[in-house]
Amino acid sequence: MNRARLKPLLTGLVLSGLMSLIVSGIATVRATGLTPGFASLWAGAWLTAWAVAFPVVLVVAPLTQRVVQRLLDPPARPRD
Repeated sequence: MNRARLKPLLTGLVLSGLMSLIVSGIATVRATGLTPGFASLWAGAWLTAWAVAFPVVLVVAPLTQRVVQRLLDPPARPRD
């Protein structure tokens, strides 16, 4: 596969993995506290979250990029 085509997939994989790891960790510690089984609960929550987050990131990223582009390059104002 071409590296340029692989970049968005790898970016989405790493980004969704890190974000789901952090968010699931915070949610798990808030729900259970630092109990003896915390690591196992967190791992299960993380894998479930990552399985959802990765495809969502792949779908939402192009939409987000278009929104950001429109915010950065607003339409030209008509001249008087």
